[in-house]
Amino acid sequence: QVQLVESGGGLVQPGGSLRLSCAASGSRFRIAVMDWYRQAPGKQRELVASIIPGGNTNYADAVKGRFTISRDNAKNTVYLQMNSLKPEDTAVYFCHAFYLGSHYWGQGTQVTVSS
Repeated sequence: QVQLVESGGGLVQPGGSLRLSCAASGSRFRIAVMDWYRQAPGKQRELVASIIPGGNTNYADAVKGRFTISRDNAKNTVYLQMNSLKPEDTAVYFCHAFYLGSHYWGQGTQVTVSS
């Protein structure tokens, strides 16, 4: 069983930055595809960024150039650096892992961008 624990959310002003972290249990982290999703009130959950075991990344158009996903396999942790935050980035952010045919989700962390 894999557990994902997110941290780093909070309240930030527009234009500010936050870094989210997702710590994963288990010994197979380095072979997992790791993603960050977000869900705003009244909206569907959407993919924000992905990183594969080899390190290649992919981003939603809405966050390209502002967000950076990275991973530290030695620490079993994936990060989401969020810069130039906008009010429309306000959402609950979820960490997701996929490996060996199974999906795993964290509990989510709230990010609120407001002045």
